[in-house]
Amino acid sequence: MDKQLMHLQLDGWCVLENVIPADEVGLVHERILATTAKHRNPNAPQSIGHVPGVINYDQTFAPYLADPRLLGLLETQLGPHVRISFTTATINEPGNARGDWHADWPFNQRNAGCLPAPYPDVAMHMTTIWMLSDFNAATGGTLVVSGSHRMNHNPTGANSWPADAPYPTEINVVGKAGSVLLLDSRLWHATAPNLTTAPRVAIVIRYAPWWLDLSVLRPGSPTRARLLQATGKNENQTPPMPHEVYASLPTPVQPFFVHWVE
Repeated sequence: MDKQLMHLQLDGWCVLENVIPADEVGLVHERILATTAKHRNPNAPQSIGHVPGVINYDQTFAPYLADPRLLGLLETQLGPHVRISFTTATINEPGNARGDWHADWPFNQRNAGCLPAPYPDVAMHMTTIWMLSDFNAATGGTLVVSGSHRMNHNPTGANSWPADAPYPTEINVVGKAGSVLLLDSRLWHATAPNLTTAPRVAIVIRYAPWWLDLSVLRPGSPTRARLLQATGKNENQTPPMPHEVYASLPTPVQPFFVHWVE
C-alpha cells in the first residue's frame, strides 16, 4: 500500500489488483455488457458503449465499492466521508477511435461546472476505472501521462498541447480483469483504441470529498440550470437513484449514494 500511495502521489495513478476476485469478475462483465446493450447512450462516440448511472440498472459490482484497500487510498487524498459522484459503464468496442486528452470533472474546461484553470495543487476528485476485461495496449488500456496531475491546466482549455496529439511519455495502463485503476481526476488521460475483436469492458466510478458540491450534476437542479445558462456549455449528469435501488445496496456502500436518492 505504501508503494501504491507513492505511485498515486508522484505519477497520479496506480492499479489495485484483484479488487473483484477472479472467480467473480466474469459475472460482472456479462451483466455490464447486457446492461449496456439495453440502456446504451445513443449520443456516445461511435463504438463506445456508455451508460450513465449504471448502478441504477445493475448492482452486481456494488459490494466491491467499499474495498478497504481502495478506500484507504481514497481517504489519503480526499479525507474521510467520501461520496460517489458518477457510476458509468464504458465499453471500448473493436475499432473505436482514440480519444482526446482530458481531465475529468470538475477539471474538464469544456464542462459548465468546471473549476477554472489554473488549478491549485490539491486533490479534489478521484476517478476509478474498474477493469472487467484485461487492459493492455491491444485491448485499449487507458492512456495516461504520468505526473500530469501536478499541472495547473490541461488540454481541454487554453493549453499549449493539442488534445488530439500523442504525448511523448504516454503509456497504456495494464491490468488484469478484476483490477481497479485509481487516478487523480486532474491526470491527463485518453480513450485508447481497441485493436482486438472483443469489447474492452469497464465501469468508471468517481469519488468526491464530502465538501465538493455535486448539485450541478443533478438533472433539474437550480445550480445546474444557472451554470448551463451562464456558460452556454454542456454538463455531465448523474441520474437520481430510486429508493428501491438504494435499499438493495450493501450497508457499507449506502453512504456513498445517499445524496443521489430521489
